[in-house]
Amino acid sequence: MKILVTGGVGFIGSHLVDALIEKDHDVTMYDYLEPQVHAKQPDYLNQSADFVRGDIRDRNNLKEVVEDADVIFHQAAMVGVGQSMYQIEKYVDVNTLGTAKLLDILANEEHDVKKLIVASSMSIYGEGKYECEDCGIVYPKLRPEEQLKNREWEMICPNCGKIVRPVSTDENKPLQPTSIYAITKKDQEEMCLLTGRTYGIPTVALRYFNVYGPRQSLSNPYTGVCAIFSSRIKNDKPPLIFEDGLQTRDFVSVKDIAQANLLAMENSRMNYGSFNVGTGSPISILSIADTLIRLYGKALKPEIVNKYRSGDIRHCYADVSKIKKLGFKPQISFEQGMKELVEWGESQEAVDRFEEAHRELVSKGLVEQ
Repeated sequence: MKILVTGGVGFIGSHLVDALIEKDHDVTMYDYLEPQVHAKQPDYLNQSADFVRGDIRDRNNLKEVVEDADVIFHQAAMVGVGQSMYQIEKYVDVNTLGTAKLLDILANEEHDVKKLIVASSMSIYGEGKYECEDCGIVYPKLRPEEQLKNREWEMICPNCGKIVRPVSTDENKPLQPTSIYAITKKDQEEMCLLTGRTYGIPTVALRYFNVYGPRQSLSNPYTGVCAIFSSRIKNDKPPLIFEDGLQTRDFVSVKDIAQANLLAMENSRMNYGSFNVGTGSPISILSIADTLIRLYGKALKPEIVNKYRSGDIRHCYADVSKIKKLGFKPQISFEQGMKELVEWGESQEAVDRFEEAHRELVSKGLVEQ
């Protein structure tokens, strides 16, 4: 089949392209090469795929690559939770309006598209799902600033005020995005599913949890925590951890993300659905730092600052039972995935821009001083 991957040069997109080429598909990568992510055209690009450099907001260029595609994987997006809170126009322009351009083409132009798979995000949930021993399942919103100032990090029941415990977050959890980035990912998911239903184009939204692995930019201070920590460690600086380090996320290998995308393309039972893609296992941010320090062989200790960032959630990990019933099973263990990340990272240049980005967030009032 002829397949278009928007954002196909990126961290996730490039792994997806490789997986599609292995299946003998005819693949076109459409990518702007965002300077914050790509200092130059990366050398890992699959030479068996076609590369078209273009902006997702450029309707004419986009129309040309869409018209011959049988399947579209829409991966293109600006990524950066904190940065999105002060580059609001850019994030909405690229993520929301860019997706609108793609969908407008599908609605109004001649094309052969038979399926659309859109990259959504766990960030659209906001806080995860919790259980109160007295009130049962609850969905608390962001912790109030007064609570954070008192260094009371754990979530409390919105009904009775007791501390609640995190449980796996399923797709039915109410969506409560806590950043502009998260709102734009919600936009992408909902616009794609609605347009797909309206025009009879089978569409699938995959809600990625915390993706890590080779090719994640080590010089982009707004990317995933694994890459940010790797950059610090490679430069012999301790990873800086907010709160107490015991906040948890669901870390999933980019290779498993690629396989979930192939499943979404091939399995018609996923049509018009939203699916979590994670491992189902929570891992603390402190554990991530400790593991990377050990694997890089550095004599460092994480710096736990006991301060908070605006909009940060406490716990969120995936309930993956829905997608598992349709054939998905994570293949890469946490330890194996971390070793792959470090093995790749050791050969990469890592410009540590964390402190610069941190100062920017502080100047905008997004980090406790």
